[in-house]
Amino acid sequence: MDDLNRGPSGISALAEGLVIAWDAINANRVRSLLTIVGVAVGVSVVVAIGAIMTGFRSEVLSAFEAAGPDNFVVTRFDFTAIVVDDGNNRPPWWGRPVIEPEEARVLQGLPSVADALYDLNQFQVDLAYDGDPVESVLASGSSAGWSAYQTGDFVVGRDFTPAEVQQNRAVVIITSSLAETLFGQRDPIGRRLRVSNPFRGTQESFTVIGVYEPEENIFSTAFQNWAVFPWTAAVRRLRQNTFQAQILVVPEADVPASRAQDDVIAAMRGLRGLGPRDENNFEVMSSAQIAEMFNQLTGIFFLVILLLASAGLLVGGVGVIGIMLISVTERTKEIGVRKAIGATRREILWQFLVEASVLTVGGAALGLLVGWGGAQAVAAVSPLPALVPGWAVAAALGMAAVTGMLFGLLPAYRASRLQPVDALRFE
Repeated sequence: MDDLNRGPSGISALAEGLVIAWDAINANRVRSLLTIVGVAVGVSVVVAIGAIMTGFRSEVLSAFEAAGPDNFVVTRFDFTAIVVDDGNNRPPWWGRPVIEPEEARVLQGLPSVADALYDLNQFQVDLAYDGDPVESVLASGSSAGWSAYQTGDFVVGRDFTPAEVQQNRAVVIITSSLAETLFGQRDPIGRRLRVSNPFRGTQESFTVIGVYEPEENIFSTAFQNWAVFPWTAAVRRLRQNTFQAQILVVPEADVPASRAQDDVIAAMRGLRGLGPRDENNFEVMSSAQIAEMFNQLTGIFFLVILLLASAGLLVGGVGVIGIMLISVTERTKEIGVRKAIGATRREILWQFLVEASVLTVGGAALGLLVGWGGAQAVAAVSPLPALVPGWAVAAALGMAAVTGMLFGLLPAYRASRLQPVDALRFE
């Protein structure tokens, strides 16, 4: 019977292999450290990126959930399905009619709809108070009651009323962060801001009537300074166009989202005179649909991360092969002595497999620590969160151990095949 089938097994074999591996690594500290660092570099980069992406994904999905998974938007086109062409032709949705305020009013009257808010989508403005400017502030023009779609609370002041929207009143609501930037500790209510739309070349004075504190999430952290205008004032005073206007729909609490969407689609088709065979010249996009799109994008990113991790371990594994081949050559006499006193091929094979695995697992562990530290550093100085899931730690260490064994197999097999007489005569 081949001596691969003899010798200690189980915990005793593993313990013996670990002791011998530690002695070998300790005897060649510099070489072993360089091998560990080689594995750690690739793993740390992947772990840092993966941790940031995992944390970002978790925060974004939580933000969508908090904003209302049943809410949806009526838009001119589905931005998740846009195809970039060669620049010679306009996109197929270009000829679609823009979303009109009257359509929002009709949708507001549907029994299944709690709110249908006309919104101009986002644009940028410059604000100034007493000559102190704040540039590139994110702004939107919306109907009264827009806070039903934006979770948070008014710190002071109030929302603009439907009458103020209808009358094109020059009023504005700003976030608490923007209020502090503009006014410091002074009461912002009633103060006049100079608002400029740099892309339209317009300037107008607006009165602050409310300060809003958005619910904390990844979006509110990344975009702290924003302002909301009545959509009529944004169009007539700031000359913002309605090209990307949309309707933000909040279904009634006791109505399924699917029913509300069906009612909205039917109403929109009726308003636009579409026949049974005509395709919709608008799109309905739910928060869950946008979250699913984001989920798919991050899934692709995770696949790329997995491939990069495999490539990093492959590079580290090549280094392990080289180091282990050198180790076998240097320890040929040791192998001969062990075999001469009764060590089996199985024990020799296991000895070098464990040593290779210790090197790669050590590199992976170091890479995890460095990558996690890097991700935490990024999270500390930016709004990007970082999260290393437990399964990722277990997977990284397990993959490193398997990789070490696979790449250590050739040197280990070579060592186990040495004849005791030839090994003892090796110079």
